[in-house]
Amino acid sequence: MEETRSNFIHDIIDEDLGKNPSLKIHTRFPPEPNGYLHIGHCKALVIDFGTARKYNGLCNLRMDDTNPAKEDTEFVDAIQEDIHWLGFDWDDRFYYGSDYFEKDYELAVGLIKKGLAYVCELNAEQMRDPKYCGDLTHPAVSPYRDRPIEESLDLFERMKNGEFPEGRYTLRAKIDLASGNFCMRDPVLYRIRYIEHHRQGTKWCIYPMYDFAHPIQDALEGVTHSLCSLEYEIHRPLYNWVIDNVDLEYPVVKPRQIEFARLNMTYTMMSKRFLRHLVESGLVDGWDDPRMPTLCGLRRRGYTAASILDFCDRIGVAKSNSMVELGLLEACIRDELNRTAPRRVAVLNPIKVVVDNYPEDKVEYFNLPNNPQDPEAGTRAVPFSRELYIDQDDFAMVPPPKFFRLKPEGEVRLMGAYIVRCGEIVQNEDGSIREIHVTADLETGCGNPADGHKVKGTIHWLSAKHAIDATAVLYDRLFTVPDPGNLPDGQTYDDVMNPDSRVVLNGAKFEPALADAKPGDHFQFVRTGYFTVDTKNANTFNRTVGLKDSFPKQ
Repeated sequence: MEETRSNFIHDIIDEDLGKNPSLKIHTRFPPEPNGYLHIGHCKALVIDFGTARKYNGLCNLRMDDTNPAKEDTEFVDAIQEDIHWLGFDWDDRFYYGSDYFEKDYELAVGLIKKGLAYVCELNAEQMRDPKYCGDLTHPAVSPYRDRPIEESLDLFERMKNGEFPEGRYTLRAKIDLASGNFCMRDPVLYRIRYIEHHRQGTKWCIYPMYDFAHPIQDALEGVTHSLCSLEYEIHRPLYNWVIDNVDLEYPVVKPRQIEFARLNMTYTMMSKRFLRHLVESGLVDGWDDPRMPTLCGLRRRGYTAASILDFCDRIGVAKSNSMVELGLLEACIRDELNRTAPRRVAVLNPIKVVVDNYPEDKVEYFNLPNNPQDPEAGTRAVPFSRELYIDQDDFAMVPPPKFFRLKPEGEVRLMGAYIVRCGEIVQNEDGSIREIHVTADLETGCGNPADGHKVKGTIHWLSAKHAIDATAVLYDRLFTVPDPGNLPDGQTYDDVMNPDSRVVLNGAKFEPALADAKPGDHFQFVRTGYFTVDTKNANTFNRTVGLKDSFPKQ
């Protein structure tokens, strides 16, 4: 990855370095291990790791596992794999939020002792009630705000010891019930949860809230700049309050929170809850389904790390939310594969063609370029015989206007080979095409004209006796509308799911050179699109992206 372009975050850091030139820039990436990383997380991790790289600093990887629901070591392993795939590393600075549970508890006790936290008996429903949460003209109310310190200390310890049911008590910060920022109206710092933690087991039954645990974790790890998405801007005063009031020493500087706009992309949902729903309901084939916006799904579909990093660089870092076109991500991988992917021939919906005037036992080879974008890529020999396959889309019994492919009594060039004229068309009883007979102008081999013999159309083909059988899977966008997260009343996600987001073609034919293709190999199938060999299903090619954006515009 090239050096990260400057942005407003770097401008802030430059100002800090101007005041303290010896400051070692230290960031962190804190994903919650309750799902796989998606393209939105990718933007955040590129900002975190890329900023540290730009300033020759450090970036920690920290699993935010303070909420044990849905967290699992499967996700921890997958997150690490995805980050390494993108080319970043955290060296020995790998942490868990749960590493600090003891310290979190100790610091919470310290706040109680200083009169800055208290045990509250309002349940979650009551805290949402206007009677207690107030509004813009009325302050919040807590009948337990003046509870004696010793009583709160006793109740908090008993909460930790498991003496009370879930929801019976919470620990709240004592800040300002009249604050215009509702995050500062005595927010909850701890809640009771009887749920097994993926690392701590049943040791704890109280868990710190993210807004309390996160600044403490940053401070303990020496983070100088805590970079997070824009929805945390309103939480920044609370972040600073925790930093200023817990009993911690800061050997470097107090961490500083900076917010940036999260990634929103058309035809895509970034909600991890929704992605989990897709997986658990069987609407997709797992977190790595190539239709998913997860990094493992994009990787399986054929997206490269370089293309995703290019995408993150192109969209930049902004202060306000916006919607990025999915077409930009597709353009990034298309640009890369156009330069690098070998060209091969695939006939995805084959029709047999018989060249009547070509000898039955003859085979000759025509040289086709491996990549016209790379003169040094050379050519490969493709066999030609009497019986061929062409694609169904390249023949029309009743052609539309300006149809320059094969049609009754029409002529077309077989790519790199002969010009052929359509003759007899053999149909099945149901009217489908069984085979097409053609006559070749054998003086036009290797693409050479004969006596000025020219045609307007060129189609691809394969020798029937040499073609190999494999499966092609045509992946497309998961939704039919640009903003599935903002649907009109009465519409559901099911209404806007794209029924053609995956089309499986089991009878596809492929160039014999593809017999040696390995999982993850990329190819451009000429006139068809960019494909990659599937990493889970043998003998399967996944469409990464078309040769151009053909999705219907809204």
